[in-house]
Amino acid sequence: MSENKFFVIKTTANQEKVVANLMEMAVRKYRLGIYSILAPKELKGYIIVEAEKMEDLLQAIKGLPHIKGVIRGQVSFNEIEHFLTPRKAAEQIKEGYTVEIVSGPFKGELAVVKRVDESRNEITVELIDAVVPIPVTVNADNVRIVDKKE
Repeated sequence: MSENKFFVIKTTANQEKVVANLMEMAVRKYRLGIYSILAPKELKGYIIVEAEKMEDLLQAIKGLPHIKGVIRGQVSFNEIEHFLTPRKAAEQIKEGYTVEIVSGPFKGELAVVKRVDESRNEITVELIDAVVPIPVTVNADNVRIVDKKE
């Protein structure tokens, strides 16, 4: 068996998951030599595909909507490895960011990040609409970044 190769497909922005799901259906239907389809959030408009050969990839995307093309050449595993390692939510949040709390008693509230504790994956925030600014510590997984202005 030959070594698998990684290819990059250009898609319409914000349609990466749709394309990946449609590709998966084609791979199952035609039993193609495609082993993984990766649509990382950080890579808008692109999908990374692990396949035996380019012909399988081309057959999988034939006639699919939202495909803009295939990037020429291959990508090495070292170039995509960082997309495969999970990162703690606190690593992506910095002091001064505006976040929305997505769960818990303050769900739906906007807040400004005052402190980040990466080791515990917690952040301390001050609610924007609160009359008196009270620091609240929440799990970093329970917030969504709204604005990255520090």
